[in-house]
Amino acid sequence: MPSLFRRKSADLADPATEPLTPAEEEAEANRPRGYTPSKGRETPKRPTSGRRPPGTTKPLSKEEAKALRRQRRAEAAAEFRREGGPRDRGPERLLARNVVDARRTVGTWFFGGALIVLIGSNQAMPPAVRLASNLLWGALAIGVVIDSVLISRKIKKLVRTRFPQSTQRMGSLYLYAIMRAITFRKLRTPEPKVTIGDPV
Repeated sequence: MPSLFRRKSADLADPATEPLTPAEEEAEANRPRGYTPSKGRETPKRPTSGRRPPGTTKPLSKEEAKALRRQRRAEAAAEFRREGGPRDRGPERLLARNVVDARRTVGTWFFGGALIVLIGSNQAMPPAVRLASNLLWGALAIGVVIDSVLISRKIKKLVRTRFPQSTQRMGSLYLYAIMRAITFRKLRTPEPKVTIGDPV
């Protein structure tokens, strides 16, 4: 005997799948953006087209994460070596670097000479060696001062000629060039763009 309380599935109509009448379509088009349908209708889902699927990347192991960090540090160091940092930006800074890089500077021998002076001025050294070390130290100091003055004068002349409207502080620019001049050429950052003897 069939059950009196069971209804055939074909008799059940799903309101969410029933076609809308023209009047209902017009009413639905005029609804506000934040409208929520009443109970009895399925809540419309967000469109999935154009959305990125959730990532399925697996977590890295400790060795892989360490290798990735090492690679990123190496890339950042190489980029800094080529391009420099914020303090190296600007046409005046580039000009100052080219002035220094296009000449031989006494400052490149400063730290090597300072090491020799430190060793030679030891009390265990003979008096003649200590005297020579002191003379070398004085010659290095005088040479760096003269070289720094010449570099600063050339930078001042070129900046005033090529960038008459520049707002760059000249004292800061001189110090920037002098610090570069006492650094070994291979350790300068950014890398030199000119070779020794090139016109600037």
